[in-house]
Amino acid sequence: MRDINQFIAEFVTKRPQSMFWQDIEANRAALTEKIEGKNVLVIGGAGTIGSSFIKAILPFRPAALVVVDTNENALAELTRDLRSTKGMYVPDDYIPYPMDFASPVFTKMFRSRGGFDIVGNFSAHKHVRSEKDIYSVEALLQNNVLHAKILLDLLSEYPPEEYFCVSTDKAANPVNIMGASKRIMEDVIFAYSDKFPVKTARFANVAFSNGSLPAGFLARISKLQPLSAPSDVRRFFVSPEESGQICLLSCILGENRAIFFPKLEEAQMMTFDAIGTALLKEYGYEVLQCASDAEAIEKAEDLKKGSKFYPVHYSGSDTSGEKPFEEFVTETETADMDRFASLGVITGKQIPDKGRVEKLFAELNAAFETETTKEEVVRILKDYLPNFEHIETGKSLDSKM
Repeated sequence: MRDINQFIAEFVTKRPQSMFWQDIEANRAALTEKIEGKNVLVIGGAGTIGSSFIKAILPFRPAALVVVDTNENALAELTRDLRSTKGMYVPDDYIPYPMDFASPVFTKMFRSRGGFDIVGNFSAHKHVRSEKDIYSVEALLQNNVLHAKILLDLLSEYPPEEYFCVSTDKAANPVNIMGASKRIMEDVIFAYSDKFPVKTARFANVAFSNGSLPAGFLARISKLQPLSAPSDVRRFFVSPEESGQICLLSCILGENRAIFFPKLEEAQMMTFDAIGTALLKEYGYEVLQCASDAEAIEKAEDLKKGSKFYPVHYSGSDTSGEKPFEEFVTETETADMDRFASLGVITGKQIPDKGRVEKLFAELNAAFETETTKEEVVRILKDYLPNFEHIETGKSLDSKM
């Protein structure tokens, strides 16, 4: 197997270099002016997108970098990676903190430093599978929506020059609670845009990101376990490097309340089964299509005997919240397609009705203080987002391989 980034470039994004490189080079002077010598806070910085953002911003030589993440092991690996990369600039004032951004100790740390010039928030529940029941739904909404307000209130004490929080393509006409939570998150951060500049970005799946299905392919192959994937779900993909760069451009160059998205054409969508098949061929296997998970698991025993026929179960999607295609802009939004070569920017967003946002928070908090149901939470979200068309099948991704 060759380097995974080379595989992504050839078989997934099908781009020999980052699609955002031209925009970074064209705006290098402006990026340097806004970043060099500044104090940077990255929340959720040990994940794929957060760490890619860090690698995108460090060449512009900030004076300080504080990284906060609840994953202590991933923080340690991030630090080792940065320290081991040739030519990587790491400021003397670099501190990775294993802590929750909604915790009292984070508040103490933030206030002791007098805030930060640039704040990027990448902490999120990002998987559709995170809405399996009412408890997972509450955890998702606490992290993606309710805790965001705690952070924004704290930032208001020491307003940053730039605030960025990552969104998702699934926020456009959402069909799952994760997508709806990110659409609401956009309104929540925009409600604070009269206090400091806020920006966000909707973008595609990050190829082989932590916890993603393609990353799962690598884990399955390493254990000689079968692959399972939907054959009818089409997705846009960006590389890990590109994910950090789009966030960098949005955070630093975006106007207040701007939503960035990549200029990708429908023909560039990929299916997960196509990625799985290409990956298996890269490893020297031929695909053995099975009719069920159980059959694929049974056939995988032959791999231990040296078989070159790799069992897979590719099938149609039948789980809750799965949208068959992706979109970045809704019919009610206006996008500037001319400012950047590789990026569109949704413009003209107004400060949301703060009363409606506060009412939503009150309803969600009240619901979570009782023995509420997933259906009741969906109703509350639909009252706030009339275009939220939740797809409920009664089956979670956790019921599949």
